[in-house]
Amino acid sequence: MKRITALLLLCSLILTSTGIVTGCSKSNSPKVYVYNWGEYIDPDVVKLFEKETGIHAVMSYFEQNEDMYPVIKTGSQKYDVVCPSDYMIEKMIGEGLLAEIDYNNVPNIKNIDPTYLKSAEQFDPGNKFSVPYCWGTVGILYNKTMIKEPIDSWGALFDKDFIKRNGYDGDILMINSVRDAFAIALSYLGYSINSTDETQLEEAKKLLQEQKPLVDAYVVDQVRDKMIGGENPIGVIYSGEAIYTQRENPDLEYVVPKEGSNVWIDGWVIPKNAPNKEYAEKWINFMCDPEIALKNFNYITYSTPNKAARELIQDEDIKNSPIAFPGQDVLDRCTTYHYLGEDMDALYIKKWNEVKSAQ
Repeated sequence: MKRITALLLLCSLILTSTGIVTGCSKSNSPKVYVYNWGEYIDPDVVKLFEKETGIHAVMSYFEQNEDMYPVIKTGSQKYDVVCPSDYMIEKMIGEGLLAEIDYNNVPNIKNIDPTYLKSAEQFDPGNKFSVPYCWGTVGILYNKTMIKEPIDSWGALFDKDFIKRNGYDGDILMINSVRDAFAIALSYLGYSINSTDETQLEEAKKLLQEQKPLVDAYVVDQVRDKMIGGENPIGVIYSGEAIYTQRENPDLEYVVPKEGSNVWIDGWVIPKNAPNKEYAEKWINFMCDPEIALKNFNYITYSTPNKAARELIQDEDIKNSPIAFPGQDVLDRCTTYHYLGEDMDALYIKKWNEVKSAQ
């Protein structure tokens, strides 16, 4: 669920197309090929893994689940360990693309909070194919000095009277993601974020089309810097990014709207065609070490499901952050995404394209 810089994306394309790693090749070392979101791991953690295991981690990056999926599906580039999101893990399991994890080789699974293992069973029954890596929510980030009325509803993105009254008509940073955008609209309308009802989806599409004149830009990465710099007063953001933005700009407030939202889990999986499954399991076990998970959390600011790592957090404000670790009342109104099938995926994409192309 993480952002990616242009440089990382360029490096990813080079790695994927050529299989060459420049500047850090260790030709004589055993290698584990890791496919992850950009800027979603502390580089020092990678170095520590290499130092401890003697295995060189060859890192490649993707920007969206939908970019990663065809690479694994076609086998055009083989990876040992990959980090998809919940609904994509469900899809990949259903298509037989993943290998079962041998937990005899991942003893540090004991550090993962049972709460998140249970949540992960919604898309991976029995936790056979995935280990939770990070989790979070989707919500609204707004500047309290630029918007005077408090926000607790997705209506802040759609209610024209509220928007005009608070002076941000045309300044909304809307998320450029088909599932997230439709989840927001569906939630506001009182429907499931996993809706397959075509009437409901059409209603959500029309709401998003009506919102379009109120939007400054459809973004993912850019919301962070634009909000920190005070360029825009409101946007949709992932919770991990919200933690960072608040560090940089205390005027920013994050809220999970009362209508509900998505709670997502990204997890480590091993493709069935992984060349080095043993090394992949060493990687997963290493990432579940409490000290490593804590170091990684401090760097990427996305919530860790590692209970032992959370207990090691020294800063009480972070340890008890309602953004990083929201209360049960917030989680109870959030839902994980499910894979809805190819036909429904195509319908969502079709309707999203109609939103983006609307005049």
